[in-house]
Amino acid sequence: MSPADLPVSFDDVARAAERLDGVAHRTPVATSRLLDERLGGRVHLKCENLQRAGAFKFRGAYNAISRLTPEQRRRGVVTYSSGNHAQAVALASRMSGVRATIVMPEDAPRVKREATESYGARVVAYRPGEEAREEKAREIREREGQVLVPPFDHPDVIAGQGTAARELFAEVGALDLLLVPCGGGGLLSGSAIAAREMSPGCRVVGVEPDGGDDGVRSFRSGQIETVPHPQTIADGARTPSLGELTFAVIRARVDAMLSVPDEALVEAMGFVWTRLKLVVEPTAVLGLAAALRGLVETRKLRVGVILTGGNVDPSDAGRLLAG
Repeated sequence: MSPADLPVSFDDVARAAERLDGVAHRTPVATSRLLDERLGGRVHLKCENLQRAGAFKFRGAYNAISRLTPEQRRRGVVTYSSGNHAQAVALASRMSGVRATIVMPEDAPRVKREATESYGARVVAYRPGEEAREEKAREIREREGQVLVPPFDHPDVIAGQGTAARELFAEVGALDLLLVPCGGGGLLSGSAIAAREMSPGCRVVGVEPDGGDDGVRSFRSGQIETVPHPQTIADGARTPSLGELTFAVIRARVDAMLSVPDEALVEAMGFVWTRLKLVVEPTAVLGLAAALRGLVETRKLRVGVILTGGNVDPSDAGRLLAG
């Protein structure tokens, strides 16, 4: 597929970076001698756990909301999310003077719901397995006239997420391998677009949890596959399927998809918490877990890994790490 046929271009990512300049944090890139020794390469960790609202999701949410017309801003926005996109939309909306309604699962992590409400958003709960979050959001949109800002399948959201990888390449130069966590595919597709332009020889690999490997299945079959109720501690990757837009980009620009078990996420979390002294959530370490488990070749390579977020309840993290 040619660049012109894709729903998002590198120019879109570059323009998103301009909108985010001075608004989003330019997150640091961490390195670790111990990690390099274990993996046999040079590893660069893009710390989106230190982004505003605690995750890369702020990039896409702000980019999308900043492009609303005055009439759309007056109507407000609605979205659905288990947590990180919820917080991102809530914060971006508050900064933009836009009211926000967020559809969240009843069992969303408490720390994420509380943060979403603290930014001034209205939270509407739904029952996973009994109600569809998309349908709930559609009902609100039709009843109240709000504008939908979906968590991943939107050109402006994808372009905004791609700015994380763009910053990584701008700081560290060309890479041989880029490992990107994947839920709905917004970050992965945006990162792949940035990689193709800034580091053409870089192999881009998306990583999902075993319990929510719809992207892996889709990549193999060539059509969008669904995992209805993903069972994984990586709550940020519990999306049942990729989106139409993200799937198109992933098929055209991503080199491989793979999945890791939850035990690998706990191990990777433990490494980051204890060795790097960084707070990360299970979803954040999907890419790192794949490397630590030896699922991708890293020896003598320059490797980039995006740590996607740090929104985790301390008590939950304690139980995971202690177990």
